[in-house]
Amino acid sequence: MSAPARAAAVRPVRVALVGLGWAGRSIWLPRLREHPAYTVTAVADPDPAARAAAVAEHAGARTLAGVAQLGPGVADLAVVAVPNHLHAPVAEELLGRGIPVFVEKPVCLTPAEADRLAAAERAGGAVLLAGSAARYRADVRALHALAGDLGTVRHIEAAWVRASGVPDAGGWFTDQRRAGGGALLDLGWHLLDSIGPLLGGAVFEQVAGTVSDDFVSSGSRRAAWRRDGALGTGNATGNASGSATRNATGDVEDTARGFLVTGDGVSVSLRASWASHEPRDVTLIRVEGSAGTATLRCTFGFSPNRQERSELTRTRDGETRPVAVPDEPVGAEYLRQLDALPALLADPAVRGRAVADARRAIGVIEGLYTSARTSRDRRAAPGPAVPAEV
Repeated sequence: MSAPARAAAVRPVRVALVGLGWAGRSIWLPRLREHPAYTVTAVADPDPAARAAAVAEHAGARTLAGVAQLGPGVADLAVVAVPNHLHAPVAEELLGRGIPVFVEKPVCLTPAEADRLAAAERAGGAVLLAGSAARYRADVRALHALAGDLGTVRHIEAAWVRASGVPDAGGWFTDQRRAGGGALLDLGWHLLDSIGPLLGGAVFEQVAGTVSDDFVSSGSRRAAWRRDGALGTGNATGNASGSATRNATGDVEDTARGFLVTGDGVSVSLRASWASHEPRDVTLIRVEGSAGTATLRCTFGFSPNRQERSELTRTRDGETRPVAVPDEPVGAEYLRQLDALPALLADPAVRGRAVADARRAIGVIEGLYTSARTSRDRRAAPGPAVPAEV
C-alpha cells in the first residue's frame, strides 16, 4: 500500500490553510484538496475576495479572517503560507495553542524568532514541520545517492539562476521589511536545504558574500508565472496589504553570491539570482569528491522558462557518464512532501528538527548578508586625504 493510501486509510488529516497568496492558492490548496490523506477544513486570509475565490473553487471549507478562530477542534495541521515576516509569529501562535504547523520557507528570519518557535513547540506540545520541497525532488535524491560514491566531499557548487523571475516585483517579496531579504533568502534557502545532507550537519566557520540589485526594480524581469496581489495578500493576521501599499521599487537584492568553508575544510560556492542575462532558468548542484564529481543540472520551481529535463552526470578520471533520473511533472516534489507529512506528524523524534535546521540556514544567510554589508560599507567609506601638491 502506498504512503498516501496508508495515511488515508487511518483518517484524513484535517488541514487549515493559512494565507491565500500565490503559494497558498497555486501550490498548496489544489494539492491538499486532491490528496487522499488530507481534508481541507478551513482557509484563513484577511482578504474577503481571496476567501470567496478559494471557497468557490474548493467548496466545503470554513473561511476565517485570521488564525484567532483556529483550534485543535478545527484542524490537525495548519499549513502556513503567509509573507515571510509573518511565518514565525503565526506559527508561534498556532503551536502555542497545540496545533501542529507546516510552515513554508523561510521558517524564520532571525535567531530570536527561532528561539520563540522552539519555546512554543515545547509549550504547546505540537510539532513544527518545515517546507523543504527541493529535498523531495527525484533528481536531488538521485544526486544525494550518487554522492555516496564520490569519496570525501571537497567542494560543492550550488546555484539557482533565473533569466527573469523577480517574484511580484514591487510587492511584499521585494520589500525588505516584510520579506527579510531577497533572492538569497528565497532561492538560497532551497539551495542550502538541498546540499544539507551532503554536509552532514557541518558548521560553516568562514562566510563571505556579496549582493547586487541590477534587476529587482525592472518590471520586465517579473516572474511571468506569478500574479500576486490580484487575489489575496497571503497575510492571515488581519492586516491586509494589497496593491495600494506596494513599493514602486524593491529594496532587496536580486542576486547573491557567497563562498563558505566548513570546520572540516569543505568549501561551498553559492549563487541565487532572481534575474540575470542567461537565456533560461537553471539550477546547478555540483559535488566534487576525492573519487569523482557529480553534477545535476535542472530547474527548481515553477518557471516555464526551464531546462527541458534534469541531467545528472558523474565524472571520474576524465570520463563523464550520464546517470538516469526519472522524469516527473513540475511540482511533483510538493506532492511527495505531502505524502511524507502524516508520518512526520506522528513521529515524536522530529520535534525540534525544523527549528534546528532553520537556525543553521538563517545563521548562514545572516553571515552572508553581514559580509555583503561590510564590503559595501568599506567601498562607500571615504579614502585617506591626499595631501595637496606643494
